[in-house]
Amino acid sequence: MSKLFYESGLKFECTQCSKCCRYDPGYVFLSYNDLANLIKYFKISENEVIEKYCRTVDMGEHKRLSLIEKPNYDCIFWDNGGCEIYENRPLQCRSYPFWKPFLLNKEAWELESESCPGMNHGNIVPKEKIEEWLKVRDSEQYILL
Repeated sequence: MSKLFYESGLKFECTQCSKCCRYDPGYVFLSYNDLANLIKYFKISENEVIEKYCRTVDMGEHKRLSLIEKPNYDCIFWDNGGCEIYENRPLQCRSYPFWKPFLLNKEAWELESESCPGMNHGNIVPKEKIEEWLKVRDSEQYILL
């Protein structure tokens, strides 16, 4: 079995630059847990959360629920220099950059690091924590419509 390129961990520390939540179009797909957290945080109904903060994205085989963006492509929750719901942000946001596509190999990690100044800087995130993020993401049930 080949050694994982992140066997000794990876350096990552969020710089709060907001590049991952602003400027470019994208999707923040929600899980059932994410939706439940937003309902609890805003103290409104599921339908109200979906109507106010979400959109349906057609992925071909299925549709998924995603947060909406502002006209300038900022996340709906980005305001005044940061995330309004930081402590309650979706798993996709909390687990970045520890996503499978970026952990396939060192080249994939380095390519993503070109758009994220926190990657390859700061404290070392141990292999065990990285694999915990992967496991949580794999076990989470995302909303399919």
